[in-house]
Parts: sequence; structure tokens; C-alpha cells
Amino acid sequence: MMKVAKRPVAMTIAGSDPSGGAGLQADLKTFAAHGVYGFSVITAVIAQNSAHVARIEPVSTAMVTAQIATLAAERRPDGVKTGALANAEIVRAVAQAIRELKLPAPVVDPVLIASSGARLLDEAGEDALRSLLLPLARVVTPNIPEAEALTGVAIDGPAAMREAARALRRLGARAVVIKGGHPFSGADRHPDVDRRRLIDLLFDGRAFTECATARIAGGGAHGTGCAFSAALVAALARGDELEAAVRGAQVFVARAMRARFTFGGRNGRALLDHCAPRTRR
Repeated sequence: MMKVAKRPVAMTIAGSDPSGGAGLQADLKTFAAHGVYGFSVITAVIAQNSAHVARIEPVSTAMVTAQIATLAAERRPDGVKTGALANAEIVRAVAQAIRELKLPAPVVDPVLIASSGARLLDEAGEDALRSLLLPLARVVTPNIPEAEALTGVAIDGPAAMREAARALRRLGARAVVIKGGHPFSGADRHPDVDRRRLIDLLFDGRAFTECATARIAGGGAHGTGCAFSAALVAALARGDELEAAVRGAQVFVARAMRARFTFGGRNGRALLDHCAPRTRR
């Protein structure tokens, strides 16, 4: 008799990245690195590489809903995350499925614009995300530009970062993590900011927690936001408390960043090594 698996399951609802550096492909690698089985629901087929988005084709809302419902009928996931959702119709379909199927409150990675500048969620989709998806969120994980876009707060320093976190909490998310990888607006006006450290700000509605780590030199990499939110939901699916999950996601991304690599192609960005060992000699 075949045994029934007891391992935790996380579901990613996101767009594809055929380069494997971001999107649901990177989410699945991150889940596997955490010992979590991955379900994936594709919202948009995206032709892209590490540096460039060439074309985006959203999946029909009926197909998005069918994917979620079919997976949940076999095994209710222990954690859910959302990534690139393309348009307002898909945002509405995802929010409705989460409510009707009584799925876990999601980790919402509000993917708005790719680092190459391509828009991955239309403006009507931003409004739908604010009004429909954030009120369902266990935690929302914007970077600084995304937090500015969602709240209208110009994040020009630590105080404004906290103001934006409060504004996101008022939109309905149970908790907020604003990632500190991007510089503050007008960063040159803040000579007192320690640029050797990266601080991810966690706000759970009661207290602020600064999760600090050393900033890694040498430029960024493709897909760091996806890796962070996927590592966070994987930890929550395993039963970790929120602060421990945030700190663990930060450690995971830093480890993958230190092991980043390129294929040497023209204009290619660095790619994370999602499978980097926990200890490196």
C-alpha cells in the first residue's frame, strides 16, 4: 500500500519565468529547498530572460480558477503565495477562489513592474489588489517602490517606511514586510543611514521589528523578491512563527545571493542559486 505523504504543501499563484530566475519556477525551487512540496497555478505566460520581458499573455480567469480548485480538491495547501497576476480580472478570480475554497491567508508579493520596466500588473489590477487581495493577506511583502505605489507614501527614510507599513496594514493585510533592498527616495539626503546593512521592516499591527542583515556587495540579482516571498510562505507552511519565517527568508535570499551566477550572455543579470548549500566552505 502506498504511503500517504505528510509533508507540507505550499501553492504559488504567479506568472511564469522561463529563465527560472523568478516567477513560479523560482518559487518551486525555493519550496523544494525548504523541504516543502510545491503546487503551482500559472496566471500569465511570460516570455522573458534574466534581463528582458518580451511578451506577456495572461491565462483566462476560468483556467486560473480551475487550476486552484483542482489542486485544492486533492490536497488543501498549508500555505499560499501570489506573485504576478497580470490584470484585475485575475486578481478578482484569485481572491474569490481563496475565499470560497477557504484556503490559507496568502502571502501577497505585489509584483507590479519587472526590474526591466515591463508592467506585470495593470493599473486596474493594482486597485483590485488593494481592495480585494490585501484584505485577505496573511502578510504583504512589497519592496520600497511597490510600497510607495500601493500607499502613495514617498519612502524617503525610516519614518516614512513605517508610515507606509501602517498604511498597508490599514488596507487589510494582517502583517506587512517592506523589503529594504532598494534605496530610499532621495537616499543622498540620508547620510546617517548605514548602507552596509539591509533592513526588512516587519509590522504585525502591534509592533515594528527591524530584521537586519549585511548588504551583499556586487549588485543585485534577478528574482530576489520572488525568492523572499516563497521562502516566507514555505516557512509558514511548515508552522514557523511569522518573525522566524521573515528572518529565515532573509537568510535564504542572502545565501542564494552569495552564490549567484550568470550564464555570460549579453546584458544578462545575475541569477540566484536557490540550491546553494546551507554551509559553504
